[in-house]
Amino acid sequence: MKKHQIIVAFLSVALCFITIPNARAQKANVIETDVCVYGGTSAGVIAAYTAKKMGKKVMLIEPAKHLGGMTSGGLGYTDIGNKYVVTGLARDFYRRIGEHYQKFEQWIFEPKVAEGIFNDYVKASGFSVLYGNRIIKVNKLGNQLRDIVVENAATPTVANRKTIRAKVFIDCTYEGDLMAMAGVSYAVGREANSQYDETINGVELMEGHQFPDGIDPYVVQGDPKSGLLWGIGNQQLQPKGSGDKKVQAYNFRITLTNVPENRIAITKPENYDPKKYELLIRLKEKRPWKALSDVFIWSIMPNGKTDINNKGGFSTDMIGMNWDYPDADYKTRAILWKQHEDYTKGLLYFVGNDPRIPANIRAEMQKWGYPKDEFTDNHNWTPQLYIREARRMIGELVMTQHYCQGREVANDGVGMAAYTMDSHNCDRQVVSGVVKNEGNVEVGGFGPYPISYRAIVPKEKEAANLFVPVCLSATHIAYGSIRMEPVFMVLGQSAAVAACQAIDKKISVQQVNVTEVQHILKSNPLADGSTPELLVDNGDTNVQVTGNWKTEKNGGYGPSFLVDTSKAVTAGSVQFTPEVIKDGTYHVYSYFPKVKNASAKTVITVYDGQNTTEKIINQADIQVQGQTSGEWISLGSYNLFRGKKAHVQVSNKNADGTIIADAILFVPVKQTTK
Repeated sequence: MKKHQIIVAFLSVALCFITIPNARAQKANVIETDVCVYGGTSAGVIAAYTAKKMGKKVMLIEPAKHLGGMTSGGLGYTDIGNKYVVTGLARDFYRRIGEHYQKFEQWIFEPKVAEGIFNDYVKASGFSVLYGNRIIKVNKLGNQLRDIVVENAATPTVANRKTIRAKVFIDCTYEGDLMAMAGVSYAVGREANSQYDETINGVELMEGHQFPDGIDPYVVQGDPKSGLLWGIGNQQLQPKGSGDKKVQAYNFRITLTNVPENRIAITKPENYDPKKYELLIRLKEKRPWKALSDVFIWSIMPNGKTDINNKGGFSTDMIGMNWDYPDADYKTRAILWKQHEDYTKGLLYFVGNDPRIPANIRAEMQKWGYPKDEFTDNHNWTPQLYIREARRMIGELVMTQHYCQGREVANDGVGMAAYTMDSHNCDRQVVSGVVKNEGNVEVGGFGPYPISYRAIVPKEKEAANLFVPVCLSATHIAYGSIRMEPVFMVLGQSAAVAACQAIDKKISVQQVNVTEVQHILKSNPLADGSTPELLVDNGDTNVQVTGNWKTEKNGGYGPSFLVDTSKAVTAGSVQFTPEVIKDGTYHVYSYFPKVKNASAKTVITVYDGQNTTEKIINQADIQVQGQTSGEWISLGSYNLFRGKKAHVQVSNKNADGTIIADAILFVPVKQTTK
């Protein structure tokens, strides 16, 4: 062999030894799975759990360190609208919360309890979770997402990047980052009313969470040349219903405690600037305050804790400061996030310490502090900013105000919503020389409505193997009704069921048979093959009504039948007949929403197919503590059999007040505990 040939051969062998370790390292950084869920929000955990239970290999990626999103991040006073919309594993979550507090079902809870239950779902099913990694790229082949590339959020270097290859992807983030990087169409801000023929989208100057007339906006009152106070924008009010890129305000749902042994004092935070709260002083000079509840929605949680939310013209919402957040890069988002944290902590300190605050208010504020047993790795402060709205997909179908109010009905529903069409303020401006907030909308008065399957999938030409159940396809105002944590959980489960169908049948997500998805959700609601519980509400066809019952739209589990016997209304009853699909022992519960007249005595008879049992429920004794509305009352356990026509009848016989017949629940005994 010639000398130069020997050198070339030697170099070739050397190169092999050099490149082999790199190839192995690259391969080690590639993770293959069936379903990749991006975003460990409440929807993300439920989606991952469902797909794993249905036999798929699942990877859940959470950019931060905790699971549950807002549900475990301080929003413990659950926004529902109507519990009828909470189905499947979402309902199971609130049952598990109830078990923790020794109740059947619970909707108000501490953050650490919620996070513990989300972690339990991971342990129970065994899917993989990759914490602290955020998406930086999506690789596609045509309309197929092939893989995504993530980096370590704390130390974003090329060496620690990972590639996740999957058959189907589910974006469960509040921001819609996977969706956006995949090239899917989306909207940010508010559509003009004219775009979808709506009436409460776009610019709206309403009375809710508003300043009273007469509050001067300038640093030196009456002197425009002195400049605007902090928190007031310099844009002019645009015509009602016009569209823009403004985003409804974000805030933190604040967890404090008044239990001395668990309390950490609220001290002066970083970047504290009392000038940020000058508007609050002027507001309260105009409307003197008597308690903290005049400025905050101060909801009490178990064990002496709070879920504090925005209230009135000036509160925890950082209005107009988040418009850039949805499309911002990670560095800019971190800056905006920190600004919100500084503002909120500063507000709490200001209210408790500024000498211009009434002494009784300061004293009341100083009774509260950060809880030692919450958010222990984040200085006892929630790690989740309330991203009420960011990007919204423009998918196969766009949910609009018309769907919320029932003028249009989706025939391919895979979840339901029922909350008021709600938007927090989007801007704070000078209007006719005074301070005004703009963008608040609160319009309800409608019952539960279905959310279309086409609203959680992109257009097929854009992405054929992607679901977006959180940043779903809806206008700003319709999204304001849909965007509740229980609904996100329901849609996450629906997306996972459909993902499994798409994988098994090797079809695009747009071609999935929605009827089959609906059947699976109904017949296997806990994704574990167990016998489903039977919920019979007054909207079902197997409910018989006698007498003069009045129907209300907004009940606890569907529309409520009401009869006022104090006005000598003709006696009547409501009979609920379940369709028993499997013989067995069932716990039976009757649902009682909160009512103004608590003197009523409801007569309930349970017929199990052989014997009749009569029970009298005194509504004055119904405990509704720890609930956002109503309570399930146990009627006992019964053996039910297919074809025996068991039923429960609610009657106003011998009653002396308002009787409510809402819903009856039959729970197989083995499903009462988890």
